[in-house]
Amino acid sequence: MKKKQQRIQLVLISIGLLLFVLTYLYYPNIVKDKLLKDQSVNKGFEAVGTEDHITVFEDIEYRGLYDIDKPFKVKSETAYILNEEPDIVYMSSMHVTLYLSDGRIVNITSDKGRYNKITYDCFFEQNVKATDENTIILAENLDLLATENFVEIYNDVSLEYNTNYLLADKINYNFETKHFKVSMFDDKSVKMKVI
Repeated sequence: MKKKQQRIQLVLISIGLLLFVLTYLYYPNIVKDKLLKDQSVNKGFEAVGTEDHITVFEDIEYRGLYDIDKPFKVKSETAYILNEEPDIVYMSSMHVTLYLSDGRIVNITSDKGRYNKITYDCFFEQNVKATDENTIILAENLDLLATENFVEIYNDVSLEYNTNYLLADKINYNFETKHFKVSMFDDKSVKMKVI
């Protein structure tokens, strides 16, 4: 009887260890591999030229997830990658689409910009336009950092929301909460929420 109880305990401990290994070691790797596959480059792009230090692409698109469950797309008409910076994609006619948790879609476009394939950070330059249903933001620069909950918009910023209009030197905007931090004239700032 005692041997039978010891065997049952050994089987239960073995099952417990197996469940622990599967739950905390194996399953996260499966999810990570799936996310990495989803964050792949669209196969429709075409490398149009390579030199010793640069690779040029046309019609390139990257897809991925941020905050584990929110998809995004980064597109460009033409792009290039420097051999000494293989993680940075320099883009012209850059377009990013963010899908927010409340169902809203944010589109950000610019004449040129940079996309970091590892950190998912995007830096927009020249004629930046960000739209989020009712909000339109125009500027010369916009930094979208994947590790932050907001975008930093600066240089000739104008913001239009329904019938309201605002000019600023710099705005930090959170698309999820719709909160703005507006800076003018040497870091004097105003916090506001658009409803």
